Amino acid sequence: MHEMSLADGVLRLIEDSAKANNFSRVKTVWLEIGELAGVEAEAMRFCFDAVMKGTLADGARLEIVTTEGKGRCFSCGKTVAIQLRYDPCPLCGGCPVEPTGGMEMRVKELEVE
Repeated sequence: MHEMSLADGVLRLIEDSAKANNFSRVKTVWLEIGELAGVEAEAMRFCFDAVMKGTLADGARLEIVTTEGKGRCFSCGKTVAIQLRYDPCPLCGGCPVEPTGGMEMRVKELEVE
């Protein structure tokens, strides 16, 4: 379950931000996850709660914002919405479609005290 290591990375980012911005508690974390990122939202929620225990983000609410997967079709050249990396182009049926968006995961915003 790679979501545990991802949650640990989120904690490191929060701790670094707390040092740089002088806050002591995190109330809410907005996490942006692309549809093509390979991150399971429910697993991420579980891991987030486990990793944050006993830290400045203990009890913080996790808000997940999903971003759409996008890709460029090599056959028709259009940018299209895709839900899986190897989906054919929904416009022309062509393959491959090169993913161009929705592969990222980032901390979008923090609500802190």
